[in-house]
Amino acid sequence: MNKTIIVSNRLPLQISIEGDKLNVTPSVGGLATGMKSVHAEGNGIWIGWSGITSEDLDSDLKSKVNAKIENAKCRAVELSSDDIDDYYLGFSNRTLWPLFHYFLEYTEFEKSHWEAYKRVNKKFAEVVLNTVEEGDTVWVQDYQLLLLPQLIKDVRPDITIGFFLHIPFPSYEIFRTFPWREELLTGMLGADLVGFHTYDYERHFLSSVKRIMRLEVNFNEITYYDRIIKVDSFPMGIDYNKFHDAALAHNNQNTEKSELQKRLDTHINEDNDKKFILSIDRLDYTKGIPNRIRAFENFLNTYPEYKEKVRLIMLTVPSRSNVPQYQKLKSETDELVGRINGEFSTVSWTPIWYFYRSLPFNNLIDLYTSSDVALITPVRDGMNLVAKEYVATRTNQDGVLILSEMAGAAKEMNEALLINPNSFEDFATALNKALKMPLEEQNSRMKILQKRLKRYDVEKWAKEFFKTLDETNQLQEVVISKKMNDKEEDLISEHYKNAKKRLVLLDYDGTLVGFKDNPQDAKPDEELYTILDKFENQKNTKLCLISGRDKATFNNWFGFKDYDLITDHGVWIRENKKWIPLEILKTEWMSNIKPILETFVDRTPGTFIEEKEYSLAWHYRTADPELAQIRTLELNTVLTSMVSNNELSVLQGNKVIEIKSSNVNKGRVTSQLLMKDNYDYVLVLGDDWTDEYMFEAAPEFATTIKVGYVKTKAKYKIKGPQKVRELLNKLI
Repeated sequence: MNKTIIVSNRLPLQISIEGDKLNVTPSVGGLATGMKSVHAEGNGIWIGWSGITSEDLDSDLKSKVNAKIENAKCRAVELSSDDIDDYYLGFSNRTLWPLFHYFLEYTEFEKSHWEAYKRVNKKFAEVVLNTVEEGDTVWVQDYQLLLLPQLIKDVRPDITIGFFLHIPFPSYEIFRTFPWREELLTGMLGADLVGFHTYDYERHFLSSVKRIMRLEVNFNEITYYDRIIKVDSFPMGIDYNKFHDAALAHNNQNTEKSELQKRLDTHINEDNDKKFILSIDRLDYTKGIPNRIRAFENFLNTYPEYKEKVRLIMLTVPSRSNVPQYQKLKSETDELVGRINGEFSTVSWTPIWYFYRSLPFNNLIDLYTSSDVALITPVRDGMNLVAKEYVATRTNQDGVLILSEMAGAAKEMNEALLINPNSFEDFATALNKALKMPLEEQNSRMKILQKRLKRYDVEKWAKEFFKTLDETNQLQEVVISKKMNDKEEDLISEHYKNAKKRLVLLDYDGTLVGFKDNPQDAKPDEELYTILDKFENQKNTKLCLISGRDKATFNNWFGFKDYDLITDHGVWIRENKKWIPLEILKTEWMSNIKPILETFVDRTPGTFIEEKEYSLAWHYRTADPELAQIRTLELNTVLTSMVSNNELSVLQGNKVIEIKSSNVNKGRVTSQLLMKDNYDYVLVLGDDWTDEYMFEAAPEFATTIKVGYVKTKAKYKIKGPQKVRELLNKLI
């Protein structure tokens, strides 16, 4: 039975060792809860670190821990204390975390941490590869494992891989500062589906892929060698029923109340006009905690009538207490709470109740159900599930959620009061509105929020991801439907060797050589000369290079060779070392078109004009991809209106737009070559849509091969120039 393998930094287990006693209990975190159903169904296996370093495990204890872990359908990745210091505390939390949350001032670029990150990702890959089998699906989670998808795909290209990032993906301007940016993107592109919480993060990722990797992006699909990678957004939900049912039980409970609830009730019963404002966060600089405290101070000064009427309950969960920035944040928070309580407190009222601790689930429900307003205002947050948990516990559909527009959850919770977390005015206005909001309006807003969260809960999130992953697999099958395999290569080779009269037509750029920023840098190398010479020296074989290149360039590169050359898309042919024009073309139009291209060069940095004898080409390979996309649309519109009455064509090539006579194309010259002799074997290789004319003109029995995995009339597809050379070597 096929397995679903979940991979995350930590296993969904809490493992503790007390003397000789080993305790293993399920985790209660957002990810552990979210993936619980996926893990539980079928043959689900979860791979991650146990939370115990290898130094703390002797061989006997290690076997006991592993047995407990495997009994929970998990597999452990063994990490040392150095791994944790450099990969997790170092690179993950001092480089990726601040960078992806836009805190450049806290971001460290340490080479040793980067090396540890690579090393640990390889450790995870080894465990996955030892576990995965044909037909399995791997779902990699979060920023600690950005390199893992490609490490798996390199060894097992047949395995379906999904990746989900649970934190924001930063804008290109932020991400470009990262020294190992291309390596990270390459790692993520090992996945077949890359998921984010919001469209903004998806858009930022695609922008970086286009600008850094220079890959083709069509809407949300990335063409990457012989694969199509889909990128989409899936806002993570919560276990809605768990929180809603717990709140119902809490409100109807006949059992003794907790000490916390008794204290809350005492405050509520003192005065019905008194209100609780709830703030729950992990202690992290991304949560904007000091800013929120200052904003609350400003609120009390702006609306003094709320003094002794409202109380801010701040639950701050300890986090990364050994990191300097977090230690500083803890001190700043303590000082602010102390100062404001000292300034505003009265004998019977303290404005801020501050808890620096973790609370059990039942106490969280106490706080959620007792608070009139939830104040969730991070300065940057991937999603924020606390906001959703608060909504789920409001069984009477009352209460107001004030939410930072910088949280991913804001994209789907428009009925909350959305604020800019950096604006004290927004804070004060929203708090005032929330505290005065009529019950009818509270009900209206909360009803819509609850309906959405209940419908799109955490299980729905996981199902939607897997549904899209399955659709992506079907897309891959269509894309690679003509992908050439070893068996087909052997058959082509056999037909070639048994043929009596052969015609071999080879495109140049993108087929025999890769593309260069400057087209003149794509000169033939010695390996290519050797391959072509071997073809030319074979009996009964006519080799012809057919290209959009100009005659002068090809004459310079291949003039001393014997094989035939066709240039300018079919204007010139060289046979027996003699150049013959196949078409007599006008060139007067070039003086009218060139100034237009020059204006686009001026307006689009990184572009240039290549002036050939019978055509003009506007190259944009080194231009900003998003600007180039806009400019190509503009230029196509302008050129199409100009060339329609001038017997000209506009060709869209690989990062180039070329204008030439419409009377010339590679298909016409292919037909002429075929009529010159009686060939029983024809091989045609090309990479762009100008080569489709050759595929159309080739006889039915011809072997036509498209370089690249796009829609084509060719019979086969092959990955790239290197694979082309390998095939040609096999034939000869």
